[in-house]
Amino acid sequence: MSATPQPSAAAKPKRAPTLWVIVSIKLLKGVVALLLAFGFYSLTDNNLPEDFRHLLMVLHLDPEKRFFVDLATFIAKITPSNLAWLSGGAVIYSAFMFLQAVGLAFRFRWAVWLVIGESAFFVPVEVFELVQPHPHRHAYWLLFVLAINVFIVWYLFANRARLIRYHNPKNS
Repeated sequence: MSATPQPSAAAKPKRAPTLWVIVSIKLLKGVVALLLAFGFYSLTDNNLPEDFRHLLMVLHLDPEKRFFVDLATFIAKITPSNLAWLSGGAVIYSAFMFLQAVGLAFRFRWAVWLVIGESAFFVPVEVFELVQPHPHRHAYWLLFVLAINVFIVWYLFANRARLIRYHNPKNS
């Protein structure tokens, strides 16, 4: 009776729960972008200024306030073609997020580098936005997004070899 050798504790692959959090973030961003795409597309045949005025009435907001007047002026300039372009861009962005999520889930080397590059790309943009004076903007959300992107870049860069090797030893 031959005993099958049991793998040692050191040879046991480590789990990567943080990787799955990153995959979940990418999936969530993909779903949100896809929903925005459908929302933009559904508005292409609407009378946007009239819809905006109706929304203000339903919410019992004063349409004569300067903020809402400025917003209505901006909304009046939006064309169906603009909405179609926004919808298409949101679909492409959604597909890009889904591609990153699936690539990370299967631990492909290219996906790790793609996510590092995409997340690192936005870090200087977010820092630039933080240093710009905006009197009505709360920087907390931007700081939160910046922190998440910096963490994703750091985590994937620092653990890239372990994450890929765990999935496929030939890939390292």
